[in-house]
Order: sequence, then C-alpha cells, then structure tokens
Amino acid sequence: MGRTMWALFSRHLRVWLLLAVGAPVLAWLLGRLGEAIERRRGPNTLSKLSHAGRRFLERRTRGPLRRREQPDADRLAR
Repeated sequence: MGRTMWALFSRHLRVWLLLAVGAPVLAWLLGRLGEAIERRRGPNTLSKLSHAGRRFLERRTRGPLRRREQPDADRLAR
C-alpha cells in the first residue's frame, strides 16, 4: 500500500518532499549524534564527519524546515 501511494506523486514532488522534510530531519539527527559523541569522547573523526554531514545537508535543504541563518558580518564586508 505504501509503495502505491508514492507512485501517485510526481518525481519532482517526491524530490521536493525529500529535500523539504527528510534532509532537515536527517541534518538535525546528525548534529545531535555528533554532539553526543563529543560529550562522551571529545572531538574525534566520527563527530567531525557527523557535523560535516549536517552542514552539507543544511546547505542543500529547501522548504519550510530550512534553517534560516543570519548573514555573517565578515562575509558581507567582502
């Protein structure tokens, strides 16, 4: 039943749903995972990769769950 429901959505709508809902949730989970690892063992390769994955997904996220960041003053001065 679940597979037939996805077939009713157009390809563009499915991609938008993944980017609008799935990517922010996954980015949030990766951020929480990285923070938990750092609390237990300090900064290490796995926590750095987790934070890098979070930043990667946040840059590519669209839609209502996108994180809105204030522009950096140093970037605006350049």
